[in-house]
Amino acid sequence: MPASEKTTLFTLNCNGKLLVIDKPVIMGIMNITPDSFYSKSRVQTEDEVLKAASKMIAEGAAILDIGGQSTRPGSTRLSATEEEERLLSAIELIHKNFPGAIISADTYYAAVAEKVIEAGASIINDISGGMMDDNMLATVGKFPVPYICMHMQGRPETMQVNPVYEDVVQEVLDFFILQTEKCRQHNIKDVIIDPGFGFGKTISHNFQLLRNLAVFKMLDRPVLAGLSRKGAIYKTLNVTAEDALNGTTAMNMIALLNGASVLRVHDVKEAAEAIKLFEVYNNAEAVS
Repeated sequence: MPASEKTTLFTLNCNGKLLVIDKPVIMGIMNITPDSFYSKSRVQTEDEVLKAASKMIAEGAAILDIGGQSTRPGSTRLSATEEEERLLSAIELIHKNFPGAIISADTYYAAVAEKVIEAGASIINDISGGMMDDNMLATVGKFPVPYICMHMQGRPETMQVNPVYEDVVQEVLDFFILQTEKCRQHNIKDVIIDPGFGFGKTISHNFQLLRNLAVFKMLDRPVLAGLSRKGAIYKTLNVTAEDALNGTTAMNMIALLNGASVLRVHDVKEAAEAIKLFEVYNNAEAVS
């Protein structure tokens, strides 16, 4: 986007907590899993959960995104009961110790979504955009919480097996036009759009989506960019996920320039620095 263009203002009701997005915000990733693709995002004990939450909040995360199962390509799916067991204790612990924190729960199960909201989560992050549980949208619509609607072609087990699109940008946009209307019909007031980088997309598809990210602003919803340490970065650079921080920062800056409102990241401090530089750059152009 042009540097002089102001960031669109969004106000989201997070179960009674107001999240104002008047500049890009950070969602910090915390995985209550033994197998998420980036090992340093995994936390297991109560002490690890509290330390990770405290660090992310101190470094500038506006949202803590808690995941109970890995959805990396080829991952094995957990049952709703197994996922719920992992998520509930961590969410209850964070909610008790950081009552002002905005907690996002990463789930595609409607039954889990209801339980975690009751436990203190105030955003539901659904990698399937409502496509893996027919009850998800109706369940979320019962609560005053934002819904992160992500696009994924296929399922985590097979999504990276030859994903094909005629026009990836148009097809993802069409999906969001359809799903945001379904969200409206189910009384979901606040929807965040996530193009689903790495979920049923080739490296080329990911770069096409990033290059055209501003297209999704026509939906008048916050756009989330979840690029952190993903394969499109480390495979392009011929490094590992552990060595993909510099590449992540570069991709995050491109996302910001193209209108991203939320950066979902493993490394909060570095994302906060990118946002600060972006804001100074943006404002310098505006007053020149």
